[in-house]
Amino acid sequence: MNIYAVIIGTEILNGRREDKHFNFMKHLLQQWGHTLYASFSIKDDPELIRNIFTLVRSDTTSVMFSFGGIGSTPDDLTRQIAAHVFTQQPLAEHPKFAHDIKERFGDDAYPHRIQMAYLPQGAHLLYNPINNMSGFALQRRFFFVPGFPEMAHPMVEEAVKNYLPRAKTTYRKTLIADTSENTLITTMQMLPESIELSSLPILRQGLPRVELSLSSRDANTLNQVFEEFQRVLQAKKIAYEIL
Repeated sequence: MNIYAVIIGTEILNGRREDKHFNFMKHLLQQWGHTLYASFSIKDDPELIRNIFTLVRSDTTSVMFSFGGIGSTPDDLTRQIAAHVFTQQPLAEHPKFAHDIKERFGDDAYPHRIQMAYLPQGAHLLYNPINNMSGFALQRRFFFVPGFPEMAHPMVEEAVKNYLPRAKTTYRKTLIADTSENTLITTMQMLPESIELSSLPILRQGLPRVELSLSSRDANTLNQVFEEFQRVLQAKKIAYEIL
């Protein structure tokens, strides 16, 4: 799965609110053996939201968590755009959500709050433990929740638990060497596809160092490749430390 986070809110980009969703998603997914594939923080702009949703839809392995824009005010655009991009059908009243809104607000549900119950067709509700004003899911892999962290995060936790499988274990080996990245590029180019490489240059007291990190779900191959990097460093008499 390629997991996307889409954080919608002009107030985050102009500094009026602080984003709390990215770190939450990163740590939550780690508990289930997953990582984010991409994260977007975008303003409340219809064309931009539509373009990002279309990008996600075009990825056949995508899973998306979208934060914000599912209320009933004029700047809440997510429901309509999600319907256009993911279902190519108009919004329709969700009977259960409409019932919940009317039960909570009575006559004050009309004319505005009831609009929240108009969802993309085929949507499944995501329970909101704070006030029962639901988020929703489409196709069991696109999830839409409010921008408020107190409401959104429990809903996302429930969605991850119910819809995402726990990933296989990923193994990681990391070292820091007293050399530049250039020394190890030839060895890096020989990595098998099952190994994911992260090479981070470091300057310490003006001298180049490199943090080399390898990860894989194949522990044996990972160990063999990591040992090859150590042999290269040892042959060149380059000091390194394993983290």
